[in-house]
Amino acid sequence: MPGISARGLSHEGRRQLAVNLTRVLALYRSILDAYIIEFFTDNLWDTLPCSWQEALDGLNPPQLATMLLGMPGEGEVVRYRSVWPLTLLALKSTACALAFTRTPGFQTTSEFLENPSQSSRLTAPFRKHVRPKKQHEIRRLGELVKKLSDFTGCTQVVDVGSGQGHLSRFMALGLGLMVKSIEGDQRLVERAQRLDQELLQALEKEEKRNPQVVQTSPRHSPHHVVRWVDPTALCEELLLPLENPCQGRARLLLTGLHACGDLSVALLRHFCCPEVVALASVGCCYMKLSDPGGYPLSQWVAGLPGYELPYRLREGACHALEEYAERLQKAGPGLRTHCYRAALETVIRRARPELRRPGVQGIPRVHELKIEEPTRPRRTVWWPSSAWLYCLPHWWRRLFYWTGCCTFRSRVSMLSSCPSSVLNSLPETWFWWPPRCPWVRLFLFWRLKTANAA
Repeated sequence: MPGISARGLSHEGRRQLAVNLTRVLALYRSILDAYIIEFFTDNLWDTLPCSWQEALDGLNPPQLATMLLGMPGEGEVVRYRSVWPLTLLALKSTACALAFTRTPGFQTTSEFLENPSQSSRLTAPFRKHVRPKKQHEIRRLGELVKKLSDFTGCTQVVDVGSGQGHLSRFMALGLGLMVKSIEGDQRLVERAQRLDQELLQALEKEEKRNPQVVQTSPRHSPHHVVRWVDPTALCEELLLPLENPCQGRARLLLTGLHACGDLSVALLRHFCCPEVVALASVGCCYMKLSDPGGYPLSQWVAGLPGYELPYRLREGACHALEEYAERLQKAGPGLRTHCYRAALETVIRRARPELRRPGVQGIPRVHELKIEEPTRPRRTVWWPSSAWLYCLPHWWRRLFYWTGCCTFRSRVSMLSSCPSSVLNSLPETWFWWPPRCPWVRLFLFWRLKTANAA
């Protein structure tokens, strides 16, 4: 999918990109603010221009992926069945042109070719209790932190929001780094400590089986600390060294894998401290950022008209467009789930008008149930006994239009790349980068700091 490459984009170029993005977001805010579960209650289809409705009506899911999202299947040629209105084509082109490119900055890894559940580049002890995706992430980020640590001469790595400590264990026991792990959940810290001991025992057994493999340096388990990091203030514990350095002050490297919401903001605030020489952070969960305080960090961005990104926009920016396009290409029955929930919302509004978008317990494989099943009283505690019977004819009529829900959501997904680009457009805004290619720019944190010091 084409887009803007952040490589070589000047500071002024990033600022202009932010201006263009906020203009587009302001123009199509009504689309981005819409909730798909209100597709029927708010008549979202009727909010589209008539010319758009004529062009999009009747498209099946694979056609939506190909024509609207611009992601055709392998070997597929894009062919429009009719002439689309220029306004719709302009929106599609603008969304593609202003989004960061989705092409990874590195070749596809081959570590899972032999076994899709095990990374061939991690030894068995480090793979235990770790899912394949996390195996790839801890190896990739851990090796980067090791290179950055050697280059900057850091004396200690601080893993903030360490969870069960998978990244910390790999860096400490696999790469020989001095690691402090900070996590706010006591239960996760206790489990991390148990997993540390389990890994140490596994490594000792492996050494006995392979005596020719000599451990060149003593192993140091991560030092776990239970501490909640306040994004608005500096955490003294985070900056304390584990050992007094032999010469001068400590040199710390901060890292966080899936630093959720305001935790990424906290890392950036601590990056300004003189003890911190580098930062390697992979942020996530934009929607959990506090506002104000978490977004924006830049006063310049806060001065742009339409810079606001409410919860719905930030939440949409977290979803990968490629994943939804893949679901559309497969055209599986699971695509009906959003239509089921939207239809259920109409029943909820009739029974309890004061409830809007209430949380409803998910039902596994809901698209395979009979239409009456999701609305029975036993599945929804507060449900009036006669409501589902009263509204059943409306359900049947609406569920025949499940492709309309897919069409509307596809259009929202297409535009969601714009909020994501806003969040990643300026170094002074985030220091966050697209999740598809985070590794190529993490080194920027050290470069910027040394440049400012000079």
